[in-house]
Amino acid sequence: MQKPVTLNILRVAIPSPLRRCFDYRCPEDFATDLAGGQLVPGIRVRVPFGRKQVIGILEAVTQETQVAPQKLKSAQEILERRPVLEPDLLYLCRWASQYYHHPLGEVYNLAIPASLRRGSDAENTNRSCWRLTAAGRELDPASLRRAPRQAQVLNRLQQTPAGMDISGFSGLDGDWRAALRTLQDKDLVETCPCPTPAEYDDTTKETVHALNTEQAQAVQQIVQNLDHYHACLLHGVTGSGKTEVYLQSISRVLEQQRQVLILVPEIGLTPQLLQRFQRRFSVPIAVLHSALNDTERLRAWQDARSGRARIIIGTRSAIFTPLHAPGMIIVDEEHDVSLKQQDGLRYSARDLALVRAQHLQIPIVLGSATPSLESLHNAAQGRYHLLRLPERAGAALHPSMSLIDVRGQPMDEGLSQILLQQIRRHLDQQGQVLLFLNRRGYSPTLLCHECGWVAVCQRCDAHMTLHRGQGKLRCHHCGAERRIESHCPDCNSVDLRAVGQGTERTEEALHRHFPEQRIARIDRDTTRRKGSMEKMLLEAEQGHSHLLLGTQLLAKGHHFPNVTLVAILDSDQGLYGTDFRAGERMAQLVLQVAGRAGRADRPGEVWIQTHHPEHPLLQLMLKQDYQRIAEILLQERRATQLPPFSSLALLRAEAPRADYPMQFLQEARRYAHEILGDISGEIPGNCPVNLLGPLPAPMEKRAGRYRAQLLLQAEKRADLQRLLTPWVAQLETLKSGNRVRWSLDVDPQDMY
Repeated sequence: MQKPVTLNILRVAIPSPLRRCFDYRCPEDFATDLAGGQLVPGIRVRVPFGRKQVIGILEAVTQETQVAPQKLKSAQEILERRPVLEPDLLYLCRWASQYYHHPLGEVYNLAIPASLRRGSDAENTNRSCWRLTAAGRELDPASLRRAPRQAQVLNRLQQTPAGMDISGFSGLDGDWRAALRTLQDKDLVETCPCPTPAEYDDTTKETVHALNTEQAQAVQQIVQNLDHYHACLLHGVTGSGKTEVYLQSISRVLEQQRQVLILVPEIGLTPQLLQRFQRRFSVPIAVLHSALNDTERLRAWQDARSGRARIIIGTRSAIFTPLHAPGMIIVDEEHDVSLKQQDGLRYSARDLALVRAQHLQIPIVLGSATPSLESLHNAAQGRYHLLRLPERAGAALHPSMSLIDVRGQPMDEGLSQILLQQIRRHLDQQGQVLLFLNRRGYSPTLLCHECGWVAVCQRCDAHMTLHRGQGKLRCHHCGAERRIESHCPDCNSVDLRAVGQGTERTEEALHRHFPEQRIARIDRDTTRRKGSMEKMLLEAEQGHSHLLLGTQLLAKGHHFPNVTLVAILDSDQGLYGTDFRAGERMAQLVLQVAGRAGRADRPGEVWIQTHHPEHPLLQLMLKQDYQRIAEILLQERRATQLPPFSSLALLRAEAPRADYPMQFLQEARRYAHEILGDISGEIPGNCPVNLLGPLPAPMEKRAGRYRAQLLLQAEKRADLQRLLTPWVAQLETLKSGNRVRWSLDVDPQDMY
């Protein structure tokens, strides 16, 4: 080994799959920066890497390197003096890298906006802000009823007299930029310098709702000590007023001139939550999610970093947002699987939020009507304060729930006669009806009635879904699509039949039964265009559509005050899943959907169609007692030693040939046994980590590649991590690994 040499060395984390940092000579040009303490961890450095130049993050300045001095390359450029990754984010990224066993350079790269990865200026750049002129302040937005987008923009600016920049218009429908230009042409709006945080009024803009006893106790518990870490699990039934608890807790934080970070699982939840917060608070709000372009994301990042944005709302990647004065973190719908990244760095935003809050010594609130079993277990162990909101807020009552036994009953495209009668009754009473079917497309299968041929994906072990309106067959796993066959490719028959129901087919049946009603179908197919989902949800909330039909996009966090009937068309698909979390997720989904009914002063009803009315899980759901459901599921998990009573890691491998992944995983298993033997000093069979597999993945072929997996299970998280650290380092040296793509998923949520 090369003898250490004393030099001024910059240790840089490069965004690459290599799980180490790289050393560079500190040029003489940087001597002043080095002497002045300007070269600190977290700044961006441009360095040569192979045949190209890349931007990395300075990890450390050191005097020792294992590289021969003559082989050391010099760093080329320091891109800033103030770190783009402040110390608390450096800590979070390093923790994530170690826990999830992912290259540190790639973690750092994920934590900064794409513009900064390309070398853009990290400091706030000059930007345009807008405010109303005197004429604009006097104009009533209602007078612009023929120009609804202009009215929206005018109303938004009237709520922020000091002026606002582009981020303030987030959530508005349609082409609001054109509306803004038109208002400028009319001398109703003018550009202005962007206001500073001190120019904003911290007082609330709308009337603060009176809290019931449980809500008041929850707020008191959350804000009792804002200068120390404590985790609260807010378990409130749908409609219990969790958002009002958030709002009044946030108000206490804003009074201290501090910031609040709010994580939501889906982009679709952002507009409604944003509008609620904008109606309540007169402070800048930054929004961060994947639908933003690079410029919008950088501006939101800058606003959060400078402290200008006092409230930051975002999806899972927003956990890496810099905060100038952190005061609280809220994770809404904490149970949602969307909070877990499924590729690259496979992190849980909820879990990282807990790590960050603890490091920052600030409170964190996890909220849900159906908390994850892991969170309920942590509450039972005393790690979280459990705050319950068992009743709906105001005069709203819990909906009644009933099962429809569809065995032997005539069905019209998945709709029973009993359900059709209930739909008609509620529509006649001027109620809204929400129908839930978690399967988009026209039908999940296209079948030949003559020979039994089925349309399958040539790249996956899956059927092609029929999308009849688009005239296509589409694979929902890899995205492959082709035109619908006019005849069977095996027997040439033209008798091809759609088997099973999707939302498109159900919509067709509803039009036939209720031709006079306006139907809103909300799924991935109808909400592809930017702003389309926000528009459809707004119309649904305002009661323009009396029949709402959709997938799980409708299940999460939306408020439809006029919905009096919720119908779950097919509850059986979640009863017998192969994933051990299937029962938990089905209960969460059904109760979340059911919670859309009867949220105002009109009573709600929930009807569930099933072929298995006697199933214990369905019987428990009729009582709407999620706590009892969770207790039973936790007993089952304890008996089988599954999470949260054990820790899991899943090693996945995939390749164009089926034998390559299995060969790699077999070799990986042998190395794991060797390491476990060294750790425990015992034979592998008695080691604290169980190795299950390797086995083909439940869907072995996907997107043209064959997949296999090896599951690791340990009663203690520390035992699992003690194995993973040396094991991952060894996996990188395996020759069989060169023929596969492999990844490690710690605490996997998706076993496929």
